[in-house]
Amino acid sequence: MTITAGDFDRLGRAAALAWGGARTALGVVALLDPPRVARPWIGDDANRTGALVFARALGGRDLALGLGTMITAARGEPIRLWALMAAAADVGDVLITAAHAKALPRGHRTTVATLAAASALLGTTLALTERHTP
Repeated sequence: MTITAGDFDRLGRAAALAWGGARTALGVVALLDPPRVARPWIGDDANRTGALVFARALGGRDLALGLGTMITAARGEPIRLWALMAAAADVGDVLITAAHAKALPRGHRTTVATLAAASALLGTTLALTERHTP
């Protein structure tokens, strides 16, 4: 079986839709139930007012990046810019988590940082492997 450029493009679009959908879902959950998203990352501080504000703000960020990626992919338009911007946000999350790792609860901080790193890698891969089509 031969994989064609069209097959590769469809796979990339499907991956972008799924990735954007996951980010959109995370954003919605963070907006509606911020402690659920923040607790694995920052522990008991997730219920403090400041943490709720920041978790919701990050939820808005992820909702916007996810929807932008999904809409662009569904339209068949280039997703490179959306993918790189989302990946950059994820890299920021990893670096910030690493910088404060000793002050964060042991729990799932490594899991959160690993998920963000994996998301950054996927976004970068989607951006770099997207073919330029007129």
